[in-house]
Amino acid sequence: MKALLALENGFTLEGRSFTGTFETGGEVIFNTGMTGYQEILTDPSYYGQLVCLTYPLIGNYGITAEDMESDRIHMRALLVKECCKQPSNWRSIMSLPEFMMKNKVPGMEGLDTRALTIVLREHGAMRCMISTKDLDKDSLVAKARALPTMEGQSLVQFVAPATPYIWHKDAPKPVTAQAGGRLPFLSQETANGNRPIRLLVYDFGIKWNIIRELIAAGFAPVMVPPSFTAEEARKSGAEAVFLSNGPGDPATLTDIVANVRELMKTFPITGICLGHQLLGLAMGAKTTKLKFGHHGCNHPVKDLATGHIEISSQNHGFCVLPEGLSDVETTHINLNDGTLEGIASPSRRVMSVQYHPEAAAGPHDSHYLFARFHEMIAKSLA
Repeated sequence: MKALLALENGFTLEGRSFTGTFETGGEVIFNTGMTGYQEILTDPSYYGQLVCLTYPLIGNYGITAEDMESDRIHMRALLVKECCKQPSNWRSIMSLPEFMMKNKVPGMEGLDTRALTIVLREHGAMRCMISTKDLDKDSLVAKARALPTMEGQSLVQFVAPATPYIWHKDAPKPVTAQAGGRLPFLSQETANGNRPIRLLVYDFGIKWNIIRELIAAGFAPVMVPPSFTAEEARKSGAEAVFLSNGPGDPATLTDIVANVRELMKTFPITGICLGHQLLGLAMGAKTTKLKFGHHGCNHPVKDLATGHIEISSQNHGFCVLPEGLSDVETTHINLNDGTLEGIASPSRRVMSVQYHPEAAAGPHDSHYLFARFHEMIAKSLA
């Protein structure tokens, strides 16, 4: 089935649908990962976006039960050069087209993804429409121009949970607060015999592998919605706070930023991606929109504490500007464009990174950060 893609600047491409009829739009970005399409599809941080994968053949290993990063697809559409309809993988439970049609998310193939990526690199991420129904170029360009820009959009509300939950048997399990507002943190001993640190995880659209890595690092997490107040946090029995990844413009989340400032008065705090941006805003910094963002699992980052270069997994369209931060040290920088990738403040008991050390998908170079998070929090509680 013929399909048309149109950008707000008038650029158009023809392709085909591999999921039936559709018409949808949003911000279009490109991701440079060679693998991990299922993790990309189910990452809540892509909410509201159309994702162009630069690797040409997508879907060859199908969809597996183990590689989900949330319970559904969150992006608006997937754009690929070629979609494999007959995967070869003993773990596969369905094909990529079947998975996307089950989730009612459009997929478009036959695109010149190299040409689209070059346009986005030169001109930046743009508003985009794709359609099998409207194949008039001028009409579809006009529809793209009528879409809201990503700047100014508050999207966390569309992917965040409504109630607290724990991680049980590799899946979320809802829980309720006990008498006095205390939450049911798990208290089993870790492998070295130590009690896990009770961690309150603010879920702005968390990837499930972050939860798994926090547990493996020695935390007992309870995930809570963004509306969970600092007062509720103090009653919960938590010893520390973690701020997750999520979609949208961080500058729009003024109520959450104010709550983070209150949390900083009581708890040591760590964060990843959107959580890093919220911490930066809470400490006086500003955020800005990147030209085309960082999306992929091959981004070089330098750890300034050790001098080591790690290849990282990233997914963000905004970054923290260091101006305005005081009593905060830069811990990591992006070697492609020099942007801020990590901060720490021992006096404020704060540490965060912009990228994704849980590496789902991606290299494992940054796994050490979960141990570093645990060490910082453990020292602050001693």
